[in-house]
Amino acid sequence: MRTLAVAFVAFAALTACSSGDEPSKAPSSSAAPKPAPSPNAAAASLDPCKLLPADAVSKALFLDNLKAVPGPVQDNAANGGKSRSCEYQHDGKAAGALAVTRYEGKQGKPAEMLAAIKKAKPGAQDVPGFPDGAVYYVDGQKTATLASAELVAGTPVLVNYTGPAKMTPEQLTPLVKQALAAG
Repeated sequence: MRTLAVAFVAFAALTACSSGDEPSKAPSSSAAPKPAPSPNAAAASLDPCKLLPADAVSKALFLDNLKAVPGPVQDNAANGGKSRSCEYQHDGKAAGALAVTRYEGKQGKPAEMLAAIKKAKPGAQDVPGFPDGAVYYVDGQKTATLASAELVAGTPVLVNYTGPAKMTPEQLTPLVKQALAAG
């Protein structure tokens, strides 16, 4: 599961925001105007384990004692993608992963990012209920992913949860929505 989640983040980072090289303003952990955060504050805003605590995933999956473990850092200098992930484990087995990718210094629209995913993932379908849209797909009958995109202080951000293939959009939606709301 870890490899698949990391592979998706890397893939999304390569395909979702490949256009536009204009620098954006300093990132903020919320859309409200604030002074530019320090590098440590910007890094904290990328912490998916804080955006989606293990308790929330436990409730959604009906599993007790889920553990949240920070995943690997995946930064891509070529497209400005700064990805962080959180892996959720139950009894040492993967139960899913949340990934958050910020595209520092890029301009892009959430609809363009989601269109790139839909183009790259045959069978991807729109998921209603997200202000900037969301897509769901099952990849090779091994994993299910729900991805949404938004602009945070002018910076494109992609948030996705990847779990077992049996997870439906209805199961994934509250997880991604909670992560978006916390960011």
